[in-house]
Amino acid sequence: MRLVEKLKDYENQYMFIRWATGGEYGKLVYAGDDFIEFEVINVDTMEYSETVLINSSLILEVCVGGFDVGRILAEMSSKISLD
Repeated sequence: MRLVEKLKDYENQYMFIRWATGGEYGKLVYAGDDFIEFEVINVDTMEYSETVLINSSLILEVCVGGFDVGRILAEMSSKISLD
């Protein structure tokens, strides 16, 4: 199985992705054969800071769980209002 095929299962979830020129926490919006769309989260303000389109072949590491990802998920969930 290719990494991109597995990433399709994790669309719209928070994660850490490291690619050839950087690495950031954020939300995976779209995973396609030629690129992925990733919304980067500023971990200090918990706001979306930018949207990055990453060539799929440049992805080096993906972390979908763990302490840091859990913390970001909890902080983003606490901002959801019940309105």
